[in-house]
Amino acid sequence: MCGICAIYNFDREKPVQPERLEAMNGQIVHRGPDDAGSYFDRNVGIAMRRLSIVDLKAGHQPLSNEDGTVWIVFNGEIYNHAELRPGLEERGHRYRTRSDTETIIHLYEEYGEDCVQRLRGMYGFAIWDSRRRKLFCARDRLGIKPIYFARRDGQLLIASEIKSLLAYPGMQAKLEPNALPEYLAFGHLAGERTLFAGVESLLPGHWLTVDERGTVKTQRYWDLPSGESHGPERSAGEYARNYRELLEQAVESHLMSDVPLGVLLSGGLDSSVVAAILQKRRGGSIQTFSVGYPEVESSELPMAARVAQVLGTEHHEVKIGAEDFFRALPRLIWHEDQPLVWPSSVSLYFVCQLARERVKVVLTGEGSDETLAGYDRYAWTLWNQRFDKIYRSAVPRFGRAWVAKQITEGSWLGASSQRRLGHTFLARDGQSLESFYLDNFYSAFSAREQQSLLAEGVGGNPYQGPLDMWRQSSGDFLNRLLHLDLRTYLVELLRKQDRMSMASSIESRVPFLDHVVVEYALSIPARYKIRGLSGKMTLKDTARDLLPREVIEQRKRGFPTPWRTWLASGRIEEVEQLLLEPRSQERRFFRLEALRRLFWEHRNHQFDHSNRIWRLLNLELWHRVFVDADPAYRRPADEAQVTLAQMN
Repeated sequence: MCGICAIYNFDREKPVQPERLEAMNGQIVHRGPDDAGSYFDRNVGIAMRRLSIVDLKAGHQPLSNEDGTVWIVFNGEIYNHAELRPGLEERGHRYRTRSDTETIIHLYEEYGEDCVQRLRGMYGFAIWDSRRRKLFCARDRLGIKPIYFARRDGQLLIASEIKSLLAYPGMQAKLEPNALPEYLAFGHLAGERTLFAGVESLLPGHWLTVDERGTVKTQRYWDLPSGESHGPERSAGEYARNYRELLEQAVESHLMSDVPLGVLLSGGLDSSVVAAILQKRRGGSIQTFSVGYPEVESSELPMAARVAQVLGTEHHEVKIGAEDFFRALPRLIWHEDQPLVWPSSVSLYFVCQLARERVKVVLTGEGSDETLAGYDRYAWTLWNQRFDKIYRSAVPRFGRAWVAKQITEGSWLGASSQRRLGHTFLARDGQSLESFYLDNFYSAFSAREQQSLLAEGVGGNPYQGPLDMWRQSSGDFLNRLLHLDLRTYLVELLRKQDRMSMASSIESRVPFLDHVVVEYALSIPARYKIRGLSGKMTLKDTARDLLPREVIEQRKRGFPTPWRTWLASGRIEEVEQLLLEPRSQERRFFRLEALRRLFWEHRNHQFDHSNRIWRLLNLELWHRVFVDADPAYRRPADEAQVTLAQMN
């Protein structure tokens, strides 16, 4: 695992200044503390930081082909590189290392940009082809590893993390003007845009090329399958058996390592299945790691401990309290390059810190829910869709509007009942994806709510990015929902997974997102994935001989954090003071009276605004870390001890 960066000046007479590339590379030391390297060819420079996992002695980068005309810096793992190597050697390529990096460069020599079609793994790499004076970059199919770039006058900058781009002279951290509405709704942006003006993300399953004419071209090389089955009809049992076989193969391939390896075990079904398969494949005792809180109702430690006991793993736990949590926020925002979308980023960071004491690679359960319909929202949306058709035909429009208003705006229900009813067809417009799905399960601030929150002149359509992704989806209704989440929600989860593991200098692997496994999962009919209000049935059927029934049938909890509890116990005053102080208000994003009303309603239990308060707090901290470049917030290591009270 590594971090990479590159500078390409389009004018061959303008050589890259080594100290500038070194400054960019210096911002991502945490991604690879074991080694560093760079290569320059006049107007081009590529560099990397290495976390040594495979071929520890000979895997130094940048790495070239035999005659030194093609060079690569690579972040990730290619799990099928050993299978590809014999064929490349038969075609005359001479290997100098055992590393998967060298396989990529020889594939590029043979197939050019189409080399990515043969790769099975997670990757973000940059290849400099001196013969054609072209830089070629690619990102893996699902977006497990990141690549960002910035187009500037006469040059292109590329890096694994945005902070690396910002280290280049003249690059300034500014909020993308039109990004605020989408951020307030979802916490992240769909598509190429980032919160930073002038910085773009290379989309999953895409490659990028740039030449000395300054022509930057991006192209999709892989897309999600439609989900339509073209083979013979299979039973649920057959789908489960086939999926199990593919998943076991993926876990086996993800064990490629010359360093110790473990599993991040939440106690949920996904990570438990990975741990069980790993234990079955390797035998003996494996290392597992879990995180929780003193607040028992928000902790997954008991179930994780139960799974570890059943599997016989060498299990390790860490508990974090409110002080640990709030103290970590600024430096974790620095690591994530953007506001934390979910409080679980903090949990993930601490469990990765724990794992780093014993292993260098961890397997996780990410990706099962988005491919096998594991979240409650999928089953709810399908049922909502069915009941909405009946409700719409039986109740006139004005009646439906009156009922919806009583649920969403009335205070007589109480926060808990309002939240539950607010997710049903009674409060939603079944003919609007924005209302029925996006606002229902994602939006902290809907477009309507933003109208009263945002200051005059600030605003826009928060739904445009997700709607664009929806239009690109295909298949039945459930498959389209999965496609949407795989292109938006999952990409953000993977960014969190990458940043928090890399902040701890360990490599995180996600066998559920092996693209062959994903393609098969999306081909399984909806009726086999969801039964009643229960999702992910294929995985549950797969796991019957691996795990106890209590683990398989447990309700998904989704990495819970006692954020609401902490707000109620007095933290809300500190957050409110931070967001209402002059420094925050000078940004002129929000109406002061709207913020005051939001805190008053939450404090008086009229509405549960905990998710909205989280979104606003993280945006302000992000500004202080990046836009203000406040030294008190920018210290990335453990010495950043600022507390909420000290932030004011």
